[in-house]
Amino acid sequence: MFSITVRDHIMIAHSFRGDVFGPAQRLHGATFLVDATFRREQLDEDNIVVDIGLATQELGAVVGELNYRNLDNEPDFAGVNTSTEFLAKVVADRLAERVHKGGLGEGARGLAGLTVTLHESHVAWASYERAL
Repeated sequence: MFSITVRDHIMIAHSFRGDVFGPAQRLHGATFLVDATFRREQLDEDNIVVDIGLATQELGAVVGELNYRNLDNEPDFAGVNTSTEFLAKVVADRLAERVHKGGLGEGARGLAGLTVTLHESHVAWASYERAL
């Protein structure tokens, strides 16, 4: 399996509900490094996984929709604990939508999968992997 990874970052505010979250139940900020890894079994006719420039652009657009937002105030996340794991899935699903709409070009139609990883720190991160 071949893969490429592009990276961006996101800064959000949010709070959690539930004793398991301890002090994170209060409003707090988080800054994540966001990696999106695109996979395919065979390289395309240009010998690439996907256009890295388009992949970078589309990841930037997806995280741009969330950046500098208080997720507690976003209608899409009403009543939801926006954990790192949950946000990795949100980013992956939104990227997948862009792939299916042609945002990464015709060559992206041969992609097999996508993994999005949100790094909370240098010692903790969460990922979500999905088929395309």
